[in-house]
Amino acid sequence: MERNDFNKTEMIKNLCFLLLTTCFFPPQWHTNLQEAKQIAQKEHRYILLNFSGSDWCGPCIMLRKEILDDPAFSAFADTTLVLVNADFPRMKKNQLSKEQQQLNDQLADQYNAQGKFPLTLLLTAGGKILKQWEGNPSVKAADFSLQVKAVIDADKAH
Repeated sequence: MERNDFNKTEMIKNLCFLLLTTCFFPPQWHTNLQEAKQIAQKEHRYILLNFSGSDWCGPCIMLRKEILDDPAFSAFADTTLVLVNADFPRMKKNQLSKEQQQLNDQLADQYNAQGKFPLTLLLTAGGKILKQWEGNPSVKAADFSLQVKAVIDADKAH
């Protein structure tokens, strides 16, 4: 086997592994920003904070389905981001615990005072806002990943 063929074979194996792991083990979404900051600092990652109304906000539901749960975004996020969701469901059956609601309210006070849904923020590990997306970005998951990567690359260049 030629060296070039070996490299292609290894690349295909790695890509298959990456796709399988992101399909069956999607990145974990956190609900506590302080814990996410600790992980981000330890692992040298950025934080993606998403404000959603999971049971009433159509654009939130579409954003989650079309971008945030997509394997292309998951593969990118798994190595680069710590994901945090601040959900504000309205249906009684989906209500959060009192403690979780307080955490989400604190996040909204700090990062989403105008109550926009969906609102997605890219934060440094320390919590500084680098970029925000209001509403559903209405792009493919791979394109959204590239947008996030461009902001991260620009931040690292400073």
